[in-house]
Amino acid sequence: MRSTLLSFLALVSLAGCSREHSGPPAESALASVRVQVATVQREIAPAIVETTGTVRPAEHAVLAAKISGIIESLPLTLGQSVKHGELLAHLAAPEVAARLAQARAQFETAQREERRNRELAATGAETDDAARAAAERLHAARAAVEEAEAMLAYMDIRAPYDGRVAQKFAYAGDLATPGQPLLVLESSAALRVEAPVPASLAATLALGAELPVQIADVPAPTIGRVAEIAAAADSATHTVLVKLDLPSPDAVWSGRAARLALRGSPVETLLLPASCVSRFGQMERVFVVIAGHAQLRLVKTGAIRGERIELLSGVAAGENVIVAPIGTLHDGQPVTSAP
Repeated sequence: MRSTLLSFLALVSLAGCSREHSGPPAESALASVRVQVATVQREIAPAIVETTGTVRPAEHAVLAAKISGIIESLPLTLGQSVKHGELLAHLAAPEVAARLAQARAQFETAQREERRNRELAATGAETDDAARAAAERLHAARAAVEEAEAMLAYMDIRAPYDGRVAQKFAYAGDLATPGQPLLVLESSAALRVEAPVPASLAATLALGAELPVQIADVPAPTIGRVAEIAAAADSATHTVLVKLDLPSPDAVWSGRAARLALRGSPVETLLLPASCVSRFGQMERVFVVIAGHAQLRLVKTGAIRGERIELLSGVAAGENVIVAPIGTLHDGQPVTSAP
């Protein structure tokens, strides 16, 4: 029994030693790294106010039928590009063609009557009033032909400009009625960002002013130029609708979210190089040099100002933050800093 107990204690002792040696390396085992640091600076700078908008086309048309008819062809798909004047849809309306044929026949009859009455009035065999009445009937017949020709032209729906099909509400075989939307066409020539801007900041904007714009899923920010400013503010949100032209519409699709950065009143802010901040999922992190060691801090950042970024929390003014290298550093690793 005693020998069994001693064997059990020996096994427990070996297991404890095994766990102790399999743990992470001690802090003192990390090699010292020479790092480049930057001091967090406190500055007075204009506040950067961000607002969210949406990318929209500068021209947007809802195409509808002007006459009733069966859609004979509508050979378009969503996102398809079309050219100005291209046939988008054709309606079948036999009654319109019949009306045109009738109007042309009446016009030919009115022409003959007007010619005969004019010739008779010239010889005195017909009164001038009869000749004038025949001329008026001819004018009415000509107007009827023009009206029927216009109605016949409504059977073809054409693109008002170069663009893309954004929405499609009907298909071949459907009955089209006047005013019923068939397609939504967005111009591909120019895109805009439409965003609600606080009324106090909108008052400082002018047409032609340039503002930085960050579009979702587009890595690099771009510059938008103010094209329109609403004349009145929204009474519920106290914001003013501002529209900015984008310089390169080919790289962006309408409907994407966009952020505008506007300058507000001067405020005190903390700034450091943007390269100091690393991201892990939704967390933002920096390494701060404390007593010769790298200390990991979670921070919250604000607006980007050129190559620097605002710090809203996590560090204090005057602390030294590691600029490089940060990809291989560990929390608590010894460091020697260089400016």
